[in-house]
Amino acid sequence: MIANYGYKDGSGEYYISIDTDKCIDCPAGRACLTGCPKGMFETMTDDYDDEVVQIKQSFRRSLAYDCAGCKPAGGYTSLPCTTACTPGAVKHSW
Repeated sequence: MIANYGYKDGSGEYYISIDTDKCIDCPAGRACLTGCPKGMFETMTDDYDDEVVQIKQSFRRSLAYDCAGCKPAGGYTSLPCTTACTPGAVKHSW
C-alpha cells in the first residue's frame, strides 16, 4: 500500500509517499529514521500489525518548508531520506 503524507496549496503539491510493502521488510533497518536531518520519520504499527514508517503529524502540513534544507538547492545532490531508504519506499512529489 502507498501511504501519502502532505498537502496541496496554491504553490503546489507536497507529498511524501511511503510504499509500506517495501518498508515492512526493510534490509536497511529503518535507516530513514536517522537519515532525515529533521527527524520527520517515525515507526508505527499498521492495521495488519506490521511495523512501518510514517511522517510525524507535526511535519505533515509543512513539508515544503521542512524539506527545503535537503532539496538540491540546499547543497545536497540527493535527498538523505531517499538515499537511506535502500528498498526505495520513500518518494517526494516535488
